[in-house]
Amino acid sequence: MTTPLIEYRSSAGRWVLLATVLGSSLAFIDATVVNIALPAIGRDLDSSAAGLQWTVNGYALSLASLILLGGSLGDRFGRKRVFMIGIGWFALASLLCGIAPNIETLIAARTLQGIGGALLTPGALAILEASFVREDRAKAIGAWSGLGGIGGALGPFLGGWLVEVANWRFIFLINVPLALLVMVVAARHVPESRNPNAARRLDVTGVLTGAAGLGGLTYGFTAWPANGPGSPQVLVSLLIGVAGLAAFVLTERRSAHPMLPLGVFSSKAFSGANLVTFLVYAANGGVFFLVVLNLQVVSGFSPLTGGLALLPVTALMLVLSARAGALGQRIGPRLPMTVGPLICAVALAWMSRIGVGASYWTDVLPPVIIFGLGLSLLVAPLTATALGALDDTFAGIASGVNNAVARAAGLLSVAVLPLAAGIGTGNLTDAQDLHPTYRNSMLICAALMVIGGLLAAVLIPRRLPAHTPAKRSPVDGRDVVTIEPVGGDQSPVQTYCDMAGPPVHPRSRA
Repeated sequence: MTTPLIEYRSSAGRWVLLATVLGSSLAFIDATVVNIALPAIGRDLDSSAAGLQWTVNGYALSLASLILLGGSLGDRFGRKRVFMIGIGWFALASLLCGIAPNIETLIAARTLQGIGGALLTPGALAILEASFVREDRAKAIGAWSGLGGIGGALGPFLGGWLVEVANWRFIFLINVPLALLVMVVAARHVPESRNPNAARRLDVTGVLTGAAGLGGLTYGFTAWPANGPGSPQVLVSLLIGVAGLAAFVLTERRSAHPMLPLGVFSSKAFSGANLVTFLVYAANGGVFFLVVLNLQVVSGFSPLTGGLALLPVTALMLVLSARAGALGQRIGPRLPMTVGPLICAVALAWMSRIGVGASYWTDVLPPVIIFGLGLSLLVAPLTATALGALDDTFAGIASGVNNAVARAAGLLSVAVLPLAAGIGTGNLTDAQDLHPTYRNSMLICAALMVIGGLLAAVLIPRRLPAHTPAKRSPVDGRDVVTIEPVGGDQSPVQTYCDMAGPPVHPRSRA
């Protein structure tokens, strides 16, 4: 008996959505609570500005460097299996973060945490793309975007409260019980899926060159303020970064088993969606790193109040993202992907005015609401376009690429923005140093959003056409993607995809 793909409103669909949302919430909670705790971490561990940046970037670097590998491993060994391994790894690394005795140990543990995130993050989206019927995928992704906001909403509240009444270490320890719950739900209810055409060998050279490229650039830009642009440490790091990224592109072009098949960028929709992703998430990285820090250091908000300041963003995404996904499916992704970033840009220009003595109700809440509306309109159509532009068999690659682009953008943003905004040799926990840096950073982020919206208007199609018919016999040259349900009394459903040509959108093959 053949088991069909899952429908959005079915009980099976709800269980799959629950597992992927809870798994993604591990990363969401971690991102929000760490930013809230940075002042407390800096005081407790006597950390410099660079140490605080690396507390964020140690995680982001390993995540961005390995997330493509995580997607590839899921395609090869099973998306559910790799997803669950990532959850367990993330939980153990979170425990190490919670007991770190100094900033160096914390950065190392955060780097390990990013490895777990690289395994679980692409798996969540790839599971949705591979498990739901095509007509329900945009709804599922939209619901994932919105419900994932629950994690983002809990993070500021729990994190701010824990920093105030207990200790910043507990912000990492809360990941452990959540991870155990995710593993139970995923083990019982998530169907396994894989790409039988995935490469049999791991692209080790691609992993190393990609990590060297991102690591060199991040270290160079982070060290620049303290050491100066002429420092050998800075120059060598930036040179390693540029050389590493160039070597990564050459490796992927020549490899017989690339981690990133460059042919996927033949799809204009896929390339455009990832370019917009880079700009939008570079801006987001600056916002979520600096706004909460500025509210505490400059405006005098408590950790709890500062953490809750961005709560309306996650609340709006929770309510509106599924509707935005359905809207993008109905009218096409171009319009929401164009208007959404422009709305965000208006909000960020307003946020740049938040300073000493700011009132939450008049200075913070209005631009935060506008920013949340823009993101709610944008994120689900953007994610659905990035995943839907390629054939189903490349769900893991599409998810991995889009997540890698988003994470790399946030990583470089945290490293570059303070430098570009004029931090110099200043300290991010000093109000006089932070305030002008924050203001200039928000204006730069607003400009990134405007450019992203304009590029979406040019590069994103009005509608993303349907893929080629999915079910074909493997004897006529088509290959099979297997969705394996849990339970020995059920047979796997088979979905066949054309692998004869490059992995591009069907209409581009014509």
